[in-house]
Amino acid sequence: MRGAILLKLVQVYHPAHGRLLSYRPGSRQDILVGRMADLVFLDVEEGPNCPLSLQLVFSGLDDARPVRRVRIYGRGDATGVWCDVVAWNTGAEPSPATGVKVEDSGQAFAYLIHGGSEGVRLRPSGSGPWGLDTPGQWGESHLLLTDEPDIEWA
Repeated sequence: MRGAILLKLVQVYHPAHGRLLSYRPGSRQDILVGRMADLVFLDVEEGPNCPLSLQLVFSGLDDARPVRRVRIYGRGDATGVWCDVVAWNTGAEPSPATGVKVEDSGQAFAYLIHGGSEGVRLRPSGSGPWGLDTPGQWGESHLLLTDEPDIEWA
């Protein structure tokens, strides 16, 4: 059809509204009953940093901010270990990871720490350069933390 415009609408269940919301991917304008700005889309590709490929949608409760470090528990220290965290992107230099307060069904809210196309990369604070082959570093698709004191905002 000449002059016709195809609009792709996607529907996502939004727990805060208790219903499906329709939005136009890539748009920040209001469509139907929801605003896309309330949603946080996580799209991680399988790669050397993270063996998982996943797509998740979260309901954002606050503005996103850059994250410098996070405290990780369960890696051999009961008091937690502070780790540097960066966004890991295919074929690019590490960039700042991002954190945002999101809805969580079990906790009411949590802090989503996310990164680039291959998730986030972590290392014990101040240890060596970033690299896939650097000992002591590991990748994750994302992190969900329950306590804000376990996050050092940039």
